[in-house]
Amino acid sequence: MTESDKAQEMLTMMARNGWRITDQRRMLAQIFARAEGYLSPKDVYDQLTVKHPSVSFDTVYRNLRMLSEMGVLEQFYFLEGGLKFRASCLDHHHHHLICMNCEKTLTFDFCPMKEALDLPGRYKIMNHRFEIYGICEECQEEAAESRGAGRT
Repeated sequence: MTESDKAQEMLTMMARNGWRITDQRRMLAQIFARAEGYLSPKDVYDQLTVKHPSVSFDTVYRNLRMLSEMGVLEQFYFLEGGLKFRASCLDHHHHHLICMNCEKTLTFDFCPMKEALDLPGRYKIMNHRFEIYGICEECQEEAAESRGAGRT
């Protein structure tokens, strides 16, 4: 999927949820469509204010949270980096392995929700997320190399 396809898909979801498509929201979609990894609210604010200097940080943050609630963005909380967002993966259901060091994310198709759950009452699940945080292979190798380089 191209950047413009991703941006258009995000804009379509916004419109379906009753949002007016403004220049600022078009730019938000473009920012996330071209982003490789996660963006903090400050990252988004910094990029957005280049073309829209009057936009407030509160407005950016509120839009990010609402886009996350409607499924356009995924939000993750990193211990060191705080709350960050990225465009949702909308083509198929999957979950994530997230490196706590470099924030690289790998998708995997296992879903624990496919198992029988003994939920209390008549609880109806509307959505779920499953994330595993750890250290990726590359970061483990770098750490091992740096430990080995310190020895003489």
